[in-house]
Amino acid sequence: MKVLVTGATGFIGNYVINELLERNHTVVATSLNKDKAAQASWFSQVTYIPFNINNIAEDINLFHFFQQPECIIHLAWEGLPNYKSDHHIKQNLPLHRLFLKNLVSGGAANINITGTCFEYGMQEGCLSEDMPAQPSNYYAIAKNQLRLFAEELTYQHSYDLKWLRLFYMFGKRQAENSLIPQLEKALRKNEKSFNMSGGEQVRDFLPIELVAKYIVEASLQTELTGIVNICSSQPITVKDLVLQYLEDTKQKIHLNLGYYPYPDFEPMHFWGCNQKLLQILAADNPE
Repeated sequence: MKVLVTGATGFIGNYVINELLERNHTVVATSLNKDKAAQASWFSQVTYIPFNINNIAEDINLFHFFQQPECIIHLAWEGLPNYKSDHHIKQNLPLHRLFLKNLVSGGAANINITGTCFEYGMQEGCLSEDMPAQPSNYYAIAKNQLRLFAEELTYQHSYDLKWLRLFYMFGKRQAENSLIPQLEKALRKNEKSFNMSGGEQVRDFLPIELVAKYIVEASLQTELTGIVNICSSQPITVKDLVLQYLEDTKQKIHLNLGYYPYPDFEPMHFWGCNQKLLQILAADNPE
């Protein structure tokens, strides 16, 4: 199958492309910076087409421009991790609406877009796809508005839509300001303590390899559509995640708990329900 991956050089994009290549799919990759893409291990194995969404032109059929992919995995989104910036609403949202409408109007039949668990807003507990979206920061509001727009397009054009809500992830090449990379940096520098929040917030974490696998599994199939939580459904405190990492890597460092305040844009205790994801995995891998 020919698969278009946007945001190819991002943290998730690199792993999704490698997952697709391992399954012998044909990959069309796109991102803003060709020089950065050329440094990726997958570059020689894909068709790379540089694209700047800021220069989108309505008179170009993007479906044909990207060589008529049978499946599209849309990961690209600009300006993260600044969740509170209004550029998500003012700049990103209208551009991604144009991008999506162009693809669908041009003939795309299977589109998969990554959303965010922040779309659930400040709701706590186990979050399932049938719960109402209550986004409370600009990033989540913009993503949710794009989802609603994509759903409306399904009434005008015949295409399969999966909205893949991402929770938390970790792995190699993650942004340096993320939790585990910060911990790894402190360990490399032989620091005596690691500054972090109180660590009592409950989250849903997955290694990036599994995130990429689940994105690919959900995207390639068309039996189950709509919102799909990409998550573990296994709640864990941030402190326990850090302690588990230290145990797995056989390293020690004092945790300076309470150094940073808890984020004000997310609830203290939430994780995802993955029953829909499990149905997809079971259907794709029957015993």
